[in-house]
Amino acid sequence: MTARIPDEVVALARAFGVATEYRDQAGSLVHVDGEALTRVLAALHVDVTTPRGRAAAWDRITNGPWRRLLPPVRIVRESQGGLVRTHAAADAGVDVALELEAGGRQQLAEIADPAAPRQVDGVRLRRRAFRIPPGLPLGWHTLHASTAEGKRLESGMLVVTPDRFEPPAALRDRRTWGLMAQLYATRSRGSWGLGDLHDLATLAAWGGGQGAGFVLVNPLHAAEVSPPLAPSPYLPATRRFFNPIYLHIEDIPEYAALPPAERRAIDALAAGLAPLNESGDLLDRDRVWRAKKEALELLLARPLTADRQAAFAAFVHREGEGLERFATWCSFAEAWGIATHAWPAGVRHPTGPEVAEYRGRFADRVEFFKKLQWLVDEQLARVQAAARAAGMAAGVVHDLAVGVHPEGADAWALEDVLARGVSVGAPPDMYNQLGQDWSQPPWRPDALEAAAYAPYRDMLRTILRHAGGIRVDHALGLFRLWWIPHGLGAARGTFVRYDHEALVGILALEAHRAGGFVVGEDLGTFDFWIREYLEDRGIAGTSILWFEGDGAGGPLPPERWRANCLGTVTVHDIPPTAGFIAGEHIRLRHDLGLLTTDVDTEWTNHRRWLAVWMDLLHDRGLLDPTITDAAAAPEVVVEAVHRLLALTPCRLIAIALPDLVGDTRAQNQPGTDQEYPNWRVPTCHADGRPLLLEELAHDPVVAARCRRLIDAVRSIAGAHKA
Repeated sequence: MTARIPDEVVALARAFGVATEYRDQAGSLVHVDGEALTRVLAALHVDVTTPRGRAAAWDRITNGPWRRLLPPVRIVRESQGGLVRTHAAADAGVDVALELEAGGRQQLAEIADPAAPRQVDGVRLRRRAFRIPPGLPLGWHTLHASTAEGKRLESGMLVVTPDRFEPPAALRDRRTWGLMAQLYATRSRGSWGLGDLHDLATLAAWGGGQGAGFVLVNPLHAAEVSPPLAPSPYLPATRRFFNPIYLHIEDIPEYAALPPAERRAIDALAAGLAPLNESGDLLDRDRVWRAKKEALELLLARPLTADRQAAFAAFVHREGEGLERFATWCSFAEAWGIATHAWPAGVRHPTGPEVAEYRGRFADRVEFFKKLQWLVDEQLARVQAAARAAGMAAGVVHDLAVGVHPEGADAWALEDVLARGVSVGAPPDMYNQLGQDWSQPPWRPDALEAAAYAPYRDMLRTILRHAGGIRVDHALGLFRLWWIPHGLGAARGTFVRYDHEALVGILALEAHRAGGFVVGEDLGTFDFWIREYLEDRGIAGTSILWFEGDGAGGPLPPERWRANCLGTVTVHDIPPTAGFIAGEHIRLRHDLGLLTTDVDTEWTNHRRWLAVWMDLLHDRGLLDPTITDAAAAPEVVVEAVHRLLALTPCRLIAIALPDLVGDTRAQNQPGTDQEYPNWRVPTCHADGRPLLLEELAHDPVVAARCRRLIDAVRSIAGAHKA
C-alpha cells in the first residue's frame, strides 16, 4: 500500500510520472504496491532502493536540464508559440537562432527569466529564456544555441503542431461510413491462403462502389522474419515497416518478366496454397510465409532493370538509417533467431562494434529485405490509388499497434528508447477481469524526448504515406501506459505518464501533412479529461455500441453519442455482432477461466443488457415489435443495431466485414495467448463456410445480405454537418 512506501519514494515516483495510485474502471481508488513501484522506477533507470540511488534521481530531476545548453526538443502549438530556455555559464552570453525546415533563419529574442543562478558540477550556471513567436510554419525546425565566446554550440528540434487537427475537406463536412476488416482473414480465390494487398484493393474497390468512404484494416506491421510467426498483428517486430506476407506475388513487376520455368515454380507454390482459401480451418501464417519467401527469392534473384533499380535506390535513400537497421535485424534474425542474447556479443546493440562487419557478411540478405519493403511500399501505393479511384473519400486506414514484440526489430534497433524489465498491458477492466499483459516493451518517456521524438515521427510517416487515415490502438497510451514488472502479473502494475502534448501534437502534425484523418481508440480505464483533450485537438474518438451506457443502467440514446467519433457495433476484441448476441464472449471466457464473477450472473446481466437494447430498438421503430428474443433472429437484430448506429451523430461509422456475412467467431480474446486461436480465424459465413471476396459481388445471397446491412447505414452519406 502507498502508506507503507517511504514518502521520498512516493515523491520521486510522482516526479518521474509514475502513479502511486489510480482509479479503476469502476471508479475505485487502487494503491500501487511497493515492489511494483520500485521495479517500474528501475525500468526508468531510477534506483530508489539506496540513499545514493535516490540522491542521483533527485539530481537528475533538478540538475539534468541545466547540464544542457539547449533542450533536445520543444513542442509548441501553431498559434501559441512559447519559450525555449538555455543553461550556460552565468557570465556567458547566449544566442539562439531558428532554422526553418523549408529554409530561412531568424534570431530569437531573449526575455527576462526569473530563475536564480545555480551551481552545477562546480560551475555557476544561469538560465535564459528566448521567445518562440506564434504563427511559425507547421513542421520540424531546428534551434541552434551558442555562447558568445563560441565555446559551446548545441542544436535541438522545434516542432510546431496544429492547434486543432482538421480532417481532409472530403471528410470534414459530411458523415462517412466505411468497412473494417482483418486483412489476413479476408481471402479470395487468388490468395495464397492469407488475405493480401491485392485482396485489400478488391475489397476497397467493392466498398467504394457501395458508397463506402474508407476501409480500416488491422495493423500491417512487419512480423518475425522466419517461422514461427507471432499470429497477433498487435505484436509486431516493428511498427515502422510492413509485413511482406501481404505482398501479392503475381502483382510484382518482376514476376511478369521471369523465364517460364521460374514462373511455373512460383505458380506451383501458389497452387499448393490455393485449397486453403476455401477452408474454414485456422490460418497458417508459417506455411504461407515459407512459400511466399521462396517465391520472392526467385523473383529477386535476377538484377533489376535500370528503371527499377533507380526506384529502389530512391526508396532506400528516403528511408535512411531506419531501413538499414531493420534489414540488418532481419538478416541477423534469419541467421541466429530473434533472441538477441544468443547473437554474437558485438551485434547485440545496433551500434555494436561488429555490426558493420556482420552486415557486410550478410550484404545480400540485407539487400533482399530492403527490397521486400520497397515492393510492399509500391503495392500499398497502388491499393490506396485503387481505393480513391473507386470513390472512397479516404481510402485505406491503417491501424497502429500499441507496441512491439520484446525480441523484435524495434526492440533491437530502438533499444535505447525502450524500457526493459517491464511490459505494457491494461489493468482489470470489462475486456478482461484479470488484467492484460501484452508483453511489449514501452517507450521510455525520457529517452523518447532525448531522441527528439524522431523514432515516433518516422513510424507515423511510414504508416501514413499511402493511407487516408490512421487508427491509434489504445490511444490512452499517448497519455499514460500501464507498465507491468515482469513476473508480477497483469494486475500488479501502474500507470506511467507521457508528454501527451508532444505525442498528440506530433500525431496531428504528421496526419495533417499526409492528408489523412485520425481516430483514437479511447476505451478502457482512463480519466475523462483525456477525451476532452483529444476532442479539443481534433482527434476522433471511438464508440462501441454495446458499451455506450447512460450511466443509469441503460443504453445511451443515439443522439447523445459523440459527434467527432468512429462509431461501430463491434470491434476485434469482442465477437462479431451475431456472436455477441449469442453470448459467445461469455461462453469463451467461462471456458478459458477468465471470469471473476459467477457465469450465471454473467448470463443474467447479458440477457438484461440485450433486453434494454431491444426495448430501445422497438421504441425507435427499428425492429419489428414481435421480435423479442435477439438470439432467435440475429440477422434482423444485427441490421437493427446498425440502423440505430446511423442515428448517432458520429462522423465516421464502420461496418465490420464479419457482420456483413453473419460470422460469429471472435478474432481475439484479450488476455490470452495459446488458450484461444487469436488472430488465426478466417472470415466465414454463419454456417462456417469461408468467405471469398468474389462472393460479395457475384453471389446473389451474399450480395443481398450485404446490401441490407449497408442500407442500414448508407443513408448517413452526405448527411448534414453534425
